[in-house]
This record gives sequence, C-alpha cells and structure tokens, in this order.
Amino acid sequence: MPAKRTSQNLPQPLSLWQTIGPSFILLGLALGSGELILWPYLAANWGLGLLWGALLGISFQYILNTEVMRYTLAWGESVFVGFRRLSVLLPIWFIISTFIPWSIPGFSSASSAIMTNFLPWLPEKAVAVLLLLFTGFLLSAGQSIYKTMETFQKLIILFGLPFLFVLTLVLADRGDWLEAVWGLAGRGDGWWLLPPNVSLAAFLGAFAFSGAGGNLNLAQSYYIKEKGFGMGKYAGKISSLFSGKAQAQKLEGSTFALTPANRQRWQGWWRLVKQEHLLVFWTLGFAMIMMMSVLAKATVYEKATDSGLSFLYLESGVISSRLHPSLGVFYLLVSAIMLFSTQVGVLESSSRIISENILLIFHRKGKKANLTYAFYAALWGQILLGVGVYLFGFTEPRLLLTLTAVLNAVAMMVSFPLVYWLNFRLDQSLRATLFRKLVMLAAFLFFSYFVVVTAMETFSL
Repeated sequence: MPAKRTSQNLPQPLSLWQTIGPSFILLGLALGSGELILWPYLAANWGLGLLWGALLGISFQYILNTEVMRYTLAWGESVFVGFRRLSVLLPIWFIISTFIPWSIPGFSSASSAIMTNFLPWLPEKAVAVLLLLFTGFLLSAGQSIYKTMETFQKLIILFGLPFLFVLTLVLADRGDWLEAVWGLAGRGDGWWLLPPNVSLAAFLGAFAFSGAGGNLNLAQSYYIKEKGFGMGKYAGKISSLFSGKAQAQKLEGSTFALTPANRQRWQGWWRLVKQEHLLVFWTLGFAMIMMMSVLAKATVYEKATDSGLSFLYLESGVISSRLHPSLGVFYLLVSAIMLFSTQVGVLESSSRIISENILLIFHRKGKKANLTYAFYAALWGQILLGVGVYLFGFTEPRLLLTLTAVLNAVAMMVSFPLVYWLNFRLDQSLRATLFRKLVMLAAFLFFSYFVVVTAMETFSL
C-alpha cells in the first residue's frame, strides 16, 4: 500500500471553538481509570508525593497523541494504515495488544460494584452484564458513532467535574494542597519519587493510565479524521449500525501538495490541534487526577484501602459524615457513571482498532472495505466475551484494572518508537521538532525501565 500525494488542497483551518471535541472522547477514556481509581488509590495509601508521575505520564501522552494527530492531519487516514505500510506484522501486534488488555471488562465491573454497594438489592453480575449490553445498544443507535461518543462524553464530563471540584475544595485543607504541590516535585512523607513499600505494578498501572493508556491513545487518529480535520475531510466515516449508511470505503488516504498555501494551512491546523488537546486532554485530565488524589488523601489516607474499591466507599462515608449523607451517595453515583462512560469509550475505541487491523491484514491496494460492519462485529464480540468473563466469576475490579494497566504500559512502550518512525517518513517540513523527539525517546526509556522492573517484581526474577 504505497503512499500517494493528491491534487486536493489542505482545507482551511477551523476556529479553536470549532476544533474542540475529539479530545473529550480520549478524556472520557481516562476519567474512569487513572483519574478516578488508580491515582486516588495510590494517594490513599502513600500520600501525594507520587503526583510527579501523573504529571509526567499525562505529558508523555500529550506528546504521543499530538504526534498521532500529526500523521492523520497530513494523510487523512488512521495511523494503523500507516503502520501497515511499515510492516505486515504490525496489524497482528495491534490486534493482540488491544484485544488482551481491553477485553477485560474492569470498568463495568467497577461501576456495577459501586451501584450495588448503595443499592444492595441489585444483583452485581446482572448489573455488570446489563451495562455491557447497554453499551452495545448505545453505540449501535444514532446516525454517527463519532457524534454519539463526543456528545456522550461531553455530558458526562460537564456533569461530573464541577461536583468533584467543589467537593474537593470543601473537604481538603491547605496542608493537603501544599503536599500536592510538593508531590509534583516528587517529595513525599520522608521519601523522594517512590516510597520504599510502594507496589511498582500499581504505580506503573497508574502511570500508564495518566490519560487514556495503551493503544487507545492511537485512537485519537480516528477522532480527528471523523471530525474532518486536515486531510481527514476527504476520508470516509463509520456510520452507526441502524443508520442505513454503511458503505464500503477506502482505508488509505492521501496527502497534499507542498505548496506555500498548503504549508501555511498546515501550520494553522497543527497549532489548533495542539491547543485543543492541551486545553481538554492535558489540562482537564491532570486537574481531575490532582483533585481526586487530594480528595482521597484528605478523606481516607491510611484507612484500610488494601483491596478493591474500598477507598471509594470509605470516601463516600467520610463525605456523608462531614457534609451530608445524600452527598456521599451522589459521589458514588457520579463515580459509577464515570466508570460506565469509560467502559463505553474503551469498547468503542478498541473495536475501531481491532476491526481495522483485521481488515488491514488482508487488505490490498485500491480495495474497499466496510468499516461499519467490521466495527460492530468487533464490538459485539468483545461484549459477549465480557459477559463470559463475568459468568466465570472473574470480577474483582481493581485487580482487573491493574492488570489492564500493566499490559497497556507495554503497548505504550512500543507506540512511542513506532509513531516516531511513522512520522519520520513525512516531509521534513512536517516532522516533529528536536524537543518532541527527545520527549518521545525519554518516554520510551521510562516505560521500558518500569516494565522490566515490574516484571522482575511480579515474577520474583
């Protein structure tokens, strides 16, 4: 599948307000994992000195995600089509490294566990299964999968963040916020960077989930293509199952001629996607991690947070006792909704990745493929697998999320050099700056080190 240029010009850049949207989907993937569970879990057990890892992790992901968008802006196709040009083996890798970690339904398991905690008459397994099935029906309705996801995630974020922000301001004191500021520099209570008894698997999981995590970061390529950014304006879109618009389409895109006008438009697009991702993904994402970590430290620090979602329940109890019982219940409700929104996003993104890479294994130049039917086959396949996981009784939420996070750390370790290699094939005027290249190298080395150390700790090598 050799790349090609086209006579089509790069479209005119939009305004910043028109550009805002794709990053909300990726932020929604992050809310129910690192932001709501893993980083607060660490803060509840070891304090706020680990926040430097959250800041570094989400910054690494910001660079990776914008480099993914660089490719799609220039070519109007997903990065996975570009990876297929590099090697026929890469689609196989992305299928395996997406299917194994993301087919474990940890988020709906956690959501159902929270719901049945304050509504004990509900059967937990049945709730988890119904949430998975509802996710499938939600993504099968409407006219456009992208529009459904953008609207859904915006509503959840605008619903939950203000409540959690006010809650944290009320319950945390000056000392908590001061400790959080010192934590950004890596200073804990008598230690620097890592406490002596911290679980490296838990830290690596939280670090990988400082944002979306794993191959799901690469799905940002789909969202700016579907939004029509850059050369994505000329690309085909995935329709919902019942829209009646499912058509075969080309997987390959094409890039623009390097005229002075197109170069100027490119600079405009590149500036806009960086700004949109910085405002939505980086700023809101890190604010959420910091708020939830400070809230956990202020309420349940060192209070029997050794398993499952106990710290969330303890937080709810503290909120109820300090403020009002209804607020404690509402906190659990918001947590459950955010976890469910993450499950929706995970299934949508992973299904896109798995289905397109299966098609790419057998794809031939110029041939069209029906992305809609392939997407729904992957989506409902994962849902049925998740139902099977529940029926076999493997439902402990934090264990599932930690396992998922560690597997995704390996996937992210691989993604940084692959994205660099892909974008190195762009015209020199469109490539990353030296600073961005150095950050991607640092991210690869950081993930490599912690993956190896975590493996040695886990298997006692």
